[in-house]
Amino acid sequence: MSNTLNLPADYREQVVGILSRDTPGIEVWAYGSRVDGSNHDASDLDLVLRAPDLAPVSVKVISRLREAFDESNLPIIVDIHDWARLPEAYHEEIRRSFYVLSQPE
Repeated sequence: MSNTLNLPADYREQVVGILSRDTPGIEVWAYGSRVDGSNHDASDLDLVLRAPDLAPVSVKVISRLREAFDESNLPIIVDIHDWARLPEAYHEEIRRSFYVLSQPE
């Protein structure tokens, strides 16, 4: 796990707001360049959704979330993935460096 997410505070606020509204009960991890420090200003934000018991996240939830980010005024692309639908090799890579952006209450 990483203690750093290279994302401007105003972007982070928007991302967390969307996640809290559209992903209740789902843990969300950021990973990739914005966590490992290899990002630049236009780098995308990679997110992975982790539902309770690591069950697949509803396609409806994922679609709604993608739409919310597309309609936001964030000037970066947000890529969303479902942990349950990623190959184990991706799990290993993500576990090396991730940032917990949202947790169920």
